[in-house]
Amino acid sequence: MTPGAATVRTALFPRDAAVVSALVGAYLRQTESEKAEHGLTAADAPLPGRYAREIADPAAAFHGRRVLLAAVDEEDCGIVVVSTSPDATEVSRLWTTPTARGKGVGAALIAAAVEGTVSPVRLSVWEWREDALRLYRRLGFAPVPSWDDREGLVCLERR
Repeated sequence: MTPGAATVRTALFPRDAAVVSALVGAYLRQTESEKAEHGLTAADAPLPGRYAREIADPAAAFHGRRVLLAAVDEEDCGIVVVSTSPDATEVSRLWTTPTARGKGVGAALIAAAVEGTVSPVRLSVWEWREDALRLYRRLGFAPVPSWDDREGLVCLERR
């Protein structure tokens, strides 16, 4: 393995529950903070119950989905959740720690997430997450009509 290169593995529960909880928790707290900054939620609002469950019991919350973890120099620093149906694959909860950004972790997670999956691959991202949008476009995702009515959410697909 090349030092500084991202490695990706499938999370195993219960072994990886704490790291999945920490990474998903960081993602969700950052998302809620950004939504408050953009006037989509109250600044002091608690995490919605469905999000709190993802942190408290990720094995149950993500049952039936594939959870991938990325590490750089053996330090866990990224996550993505993959759901597959007969018609499509959905990627969600892509998160890399701030110190891991710019090191190819997000691209490595997406590559692992889409490998051998059903096309199209779908995801959504908040319009203000410009770095994420650039990454997705670079990886072949293109905007499509929204399947989600939340204001500010951009829906993308890769075929």
